[in-house]
Amino acid sequence: MRKGFTLIELLIVIAILGILAIGLMAALDPLEQLKRARDTATRNTVEEFYNSCLRYYSVQEEFPWVSSQQSSVALSSITGTYIQSLVDSGELKARFADDTKRLSRIYLTSVHGDLLGNMDDIAVCFAPESKAVQTDDNSKYDQTAGTPYGSCPIIGATCYWCAK
Repeated sequence: MRKGFTLIELLIVIAILGILAIGLMAALDPLEQLKRARDTATRNTVEEFYNSCLRYYSVQEEFPWVSSQQSSVALSSITGTYIQSLVDSGELKARFADDTKRLSRIYLTSVHGDLLGNMDDIAVCFAPESKAVQTDDNSKYDQTAGTPYGSCPIIGATCYWCAK
């Protein structure tokens, strides 16, 4: 009598390993992981821009846009004006405006003028792609960060993650 595994035993082991591999791939969901990584990078960009605006405001006592109200403007459309002011003042690095694809996903809103007419309340928002960031506590606003929905996802509404 020979010692070893039969063909049936080997096929069963291979099938079990295949099922485990498929289950592992489904649990990890590589596309969701890529979306989460992209959202994390965008969130870091949002926070960097938001903090640079606050630092600029603390030194200059006004935002780069002074009294012109911004209502949901994509950052990619203001790279030559307001972002350049932040770069010139040393609050942002010069290469900040290089990633136009990411900046086109981020929106700036400035409202609530003070007594001098300066817009002194800002929100910087983006629409997350990943499920994990969509359920984050800060992912509950509309594009202007004016309407808190309470929680996401809401049927028919796109919820934005906002720094404000």
